[in-house]
Amino acid sequence: EFSWTLKKDPELFQNVSEGLRKLYRTKLFPLEDTYRFHDFHSPALEDADFDNKPMVLLVGQYSTGKTTFIRHLMEQDFPGMRIGPEPTTDSFIAVMHGEQEGVIPGNALVVDPKKPFRKLNAFGNAFLNRFMCAQMPNPVLESISIIDTPGILSGEKQRISRGYDFAAVLEWFAERVDRIILLFDAHKLDISDEFSEVIRALKNHEDKMRVVLNKADQISTQQLMRVYGALMWSLGKIINTPEVVRVYIGSFWAQPLLVPDNRKLFEAEEQDLFLDIQSLPRNAALRKLNDLIKRARLAKVQAYIISSLKKEMPSMFGKDSKKKELIANLGEIYQKIEKEHQISPGDFPNLAKMQELLNGQDFTKFASLKPKLLESVEDMLANDIARLMAMVRQEESAMPSQTVKGGAFEGTMTGPFGHGYGEGASEGIDELEWVVGRDKPTYDEIFYTLSPINGKVSGAAAKKEMLKSKLPNTVLGKIWKLADVDKDGYLDDEEFALANHLIKVKLEGHELPAALPEHLVPPSKRAGTSLQD
Repeated sequence: EFSWTLKKDPELFQNVSEGLRKLYRTKLFPLEDTYRFHDFHSPALEDADFDNKPMVLLVGQYSTGKTTFIRHLMEQDFPGMRIGPEPTTDSFIAVMHGEQEGVIPGNALVVDPKKPFRKLNAFGNAFLNRFMCAQMPNPVLESISIIDTPGILSGEKQRISRGYDFAAVLEWFAERVDRIILLFDAHKLDISDEFSEVIRALKNHEDKMRVVLNKADQISTQQLMRVYGALMWSLGKIINTPEVVRVYIGSFWAQPLLVPDNRKLFEAEEQDLFLDIQSLPRNAALRKLNDLIKRARLAKVQAYIISSLKKEMPSMFGKDSKKKELIANLGEIYQKIEKEHQISPGDFPNLAKMQELLNGQDFTKFASLKPKLLESVEDMLANDIARLMAMVRQEESAMPSQTVKGGAFEGTMTGPFGHGYGEGASEGIDELEWVVGRDKPTYDEIFYTLSPINGKVSGAAAKKEMLKSKLPNTVLGKIWKLADVDKDGYLDDEEFALANHLIKVKLEGHELPAALPEHLVPPSKRAGTSLQD
């Protein structure tokens, strides 16, 4: 009776991250714990995992410009940073916000409950000696943290010398970050075996992956096209999903461009990448929710696998041979679970890896199926998550201004170097003369061939002329709306010139403004000069 009343009341949460933490602790963790999820897949989540700022993980071969990229974003050196053509960054460096500038070594980091790194101590000393946190006051770091990783090496021998499981550490980070940026160098594009392996290890996190083709200003346009094609082709073979990964092409540092031909392209790409990174704080809660759902689905499958194995074990003799047989037939067990519980094959853990991990386990100690535990996870997925989803939306609308500020994010927003300044519809924005006036004599000649009445041409007459641009009606309709400034259904000579100017803007490949900007309003229609009839 008591448990029933508890069950009916929906959980009440203060905010999304607290809600996720509670759900995890009360509903998902017991299931994970019972079926040894933490031995097989990933350590238990900590409080810090839920309160954490969005993190960006940078991965790339050595000398592709990872550390320089971070420097470029923050416009400031960070403690412990080393840059050079040889493999310099041989550590994982978490670049985070802190009042004092300084470096915290790995061993101290993994015992700090406020940082989301406690579970990394499982990777042992060899790793902890190569892990540190660089703290510094920087406006960019107030909303995101950035993780710099050791340059990935080409060749076989280095892989052995790392002393810790590099791909596994990266996978641990990938599970917890909001964005994974893979960096490639446009003028030496080779994807080593270790890099391919790393990209494969990140396989389940394609949704977080973005690719940057860096140093693209060091080659000509023709080479760049080829390199871009080669990159997409290689990635397609490694990642092998039907979707295309988003690749940003550019030169992500503050040096002059070597080959300036593609400046426009690089500006647009950098702008897009910055907007993508700036959206992270806004989408952080949603990302954590998403990751928890992924985790819960895997935990359910884990429970079914472990309990099935337990069920098959004999109570007395022949345990060892039965264990070997079960591991060998794990694929069939997968299929049975898939049919019995309607689980999609994509939710199952990697077969070979699972078989390897099962070898070291004592099957007799496995737990049998406990429907109660599974029910509470089902309930979480069916009900609690939906309510948290609604909260995410509310939280997002309550704080719409959450974006990354400071560093390189400031230089591209406003002012003459903002993207697209003084081009297209904003051409002539800071000139005293009306920019349309330059070509007005040419437009006037056409205007007077349309036999205007009282100095104006009708819509029908203007339409004939405007259709010569071959632009679709939707676009011409918008241009008409913008050009007919006094909304009288006719165009005078200035409005007609303006319409032609906007057609030119559109034909040159620029976007039309939503409303007519101040500097395009014809002089006679501007406030202060209008003559009262």
